[in-house]
Amino acid sequence: MSSKDRLIYLPLGGAGEIGMNAYVYGYGPAGKERLIVVDLGVTFPDMDTSPGVDLIMADVAWLAENADRIEAIFITHAHEDHVGALGLLWPQIKAPVYARAFTAAIANLKMEEQGNPLDVIRVVKPRPETVEAGPFKVQFVPVSHSIPESAALVIDTPAGRIVHSGDFKLDGTPIVGEPFDPNQWHEIANEGAGVKVLTCDSTNVFSPLPGRSEASLAAPLSELIAAQEGMVVATTFASNVARLKTLAEAGRAAGRSVCMLGRAMKKMITAAAETGVLTDFPAVIPPEEAAEMPRRKLMLIVTGSQGERRAASAQLARGKYLGLEMKEGDTFLFSSKTIPGNERGVIRVMNAFSEMGVDVVDDRGGLYHVSGHANRPDLEAVHDLLRPKILLPMHGEHRHLREHCRIAIEKGIAAELAVNGTVVDLTGDEPEVVEYIETGRTYLDGSVLIGALDGVVRDRIRMALNGHVMASVIIDEDDEPLGDAWVEIKGLSDRTRRNADFAEMIEAEVNEYLSSAADKVLRDDDKLEEAVKRIVRQVALEEIGKKPEVTVVTSRLVAE
Repeated sequence: MSSKDRLIYLPLGGAGEIGMNAYVYGYGPAGKERLIVVDLGVTFPDMDTSPGVDLIMADVAWLAENADRIEAIFITHAHEDHVGALGLLWPQIKAPVYARAFTAAIANLKMEEQGNPLDVIRVVKPRPETVEAGPFKVQFVPVSHSIPESAALVIDTPAGRIVHSGDFKLDGTPIVGEPFDPNQWHEIANEGAGVKVLTCDSTNVFSPLPGRSEASLAAPLSELIAAQEGMVVATTFASNVARLKTLAEAGRAAGRSVCMLGRAMKKMITAAAETGVLTDFPAVIPPEEAAEMPRRKLMLIVTGSQGERRAASAQLARGKYLGLEMKEGDTFLFSSKTIPGNERGVIRVMNAFSEMGVDVVDDRGGLYHVSGHANRPDLEAVHDLLRPKILLPMHGEHRHLREHCRIAIEKGIAAELAVNGTVVDLTGDEPEVVEYIETGRTYLDGSVLIGALDGVVRDRIRMALNGHVMASVIIDEDDEPLGDAWVEIKGLSDRTRRNADFAEMIEAEVNEYLSSAADKVLRDDDKLEEAVKRIVRQVALEEIGKKPEVTVVTSRLVAE
C-alpha cells in the first residue's frame, strides 16, 4: 500500500432513502482509484412527486465519466431495489457483473429485457470462492433475508477489510435459503487484522425487539387458513419465496388447492426452482381449474401486497380476474408490511374488499409477517460479533442512518453519516468526508431514461396542478396579425366565475392586444410569445383563480 493510495466509499443511492441502492468502493491514488460497484437498484414512483414515471434509479453520471476505472459490479441479492436498474444502467458502465446463482438468474432477465449481452454476468459460489477485481478481493457470504441466496460481501483491500452487509436478518430457520451462520462471521472477524469497516443495513434500527424467524409464521398461518369457511386469498412480496412456500403449505394442510396469480411470483418460483434453491414447492393448480373448485377448498396466493394497481390483488378488488372473484364470506390476508408511501393504495384495496363483504386480515402486529431486516438488538449483536473500527450506515432514511451512527459511537466505533454523493476516505482509523459529488435520480419514463432535473416531470406536475392553455396566432407577410387568435384549454374549467366562456374571453383579450401591439413585438417571436403568455395568465388568474402553463404557437406566412 503506497502512502498516496486511499480507500474510499461513495453511496449513489440507498443512503438517505430506502430503495435504489448503489454503492461504490475505490482504492488507489486520489482521483484515480480503481472502483467496484455494489448493487444497482430501483425505487418506485408516486403520483405526487413523479407522475407518469415507471421507475426511479440512481444518477450514475459520475460512474459513466469514470467507466474506465470500474473493475466490476457485485449484486448482493435479487430484490428490485438492488438489481432492478442493472439492465437500464449497465450500458453506461459496461463492467463484468458478479452474483450468486439465483440472483444471476434474475439479473439475466433484467439484462435480456434491455437487449444487453448476458455473457457479462458471472455466477459466484459463496466464500471461500474469491473474485479478484483490481485491488479488491471479494467473497459472497450467505445471509438470511426475505429472498433466496442473499449475500453480504467481504471486500479485502490493501487498506483493510470491509464487510458490506447487504440486506440481512439473524434467522436460523429461514425456510428457504441459508440460515445466518455466526461461526462463519467469527472467522471473518478474526482473520488477519479483523474488520476495518462495516457498511451496514439500517432499515429496522428503530425496532426495539429482536427479529423473529420466518419459521415462526407457519403455525399461525395454518390456523388462520384452516379456520376460514370461504375462499382464502393471501398476498405477500413476490420475491419472498420462503413465505410463498409457507402459505402454500398452510393452504394444502387445510385441505385447500392452491392457485398462484401474478407474473412476478411465477417468475421468482421458476428462477428458484431452476437454480436449485427451491426443491419441494407444493403443487398448484391453474386459474381455470381454480374457478371450478368449491370456495372452501380453494386458496389463492396473489401479487399486489403494496396495492399496485395492475397486480392481482387490485384486479380482484375491482371485480373478476382470470375467472375468479371475491365474495362475501371470503378472507383476504396481507402477509406483508406496507412500505411507507404505499398506504393509500393498500387502503383502497382493503376498502374495496370490505364493500364486497370480504374479511381483510393484516399482519396483526407481526403474527402473519416477519421482516427481512435486522432489528436494533440484532444490529448491535453484529457490531459485537464483527468489532469493526468504522461503521458506515446504509439502506435507510436519514433518521435511520443518524440513529445507527449514534449506537455505534456509544460503543466506541467510529461512524460517519454519509448520504448519497458523499465521498468518505476510509484509509485512516477515522472516516473522513473528503468530497461531495453531484448525484440525483434518473427516471425511466416510458422507454426513455431522463434526469430528474431535466424538467420533464416538473412540467408534467405543473400541467397537472395548473392546467394548460394553448394560444395560436398567425402573422402575415407584413408582420401583421391575420385573423383572430384561437385558444384551446386542457385541465381547466371552460366557464369563468361569471359563467362566461373562458376560451373566448382569453381570445378576446389576446386579439385586442394584437390589434395595437408595437411593430417590434410583432416582428419578434420571443417578445410576442412572452406578451401573449402574460395576457393569458392574467385573464386566467382574474377569471378562474389559476396560473396555467401556456404554450404560444406563432405561425408566420412567408412571401413567395
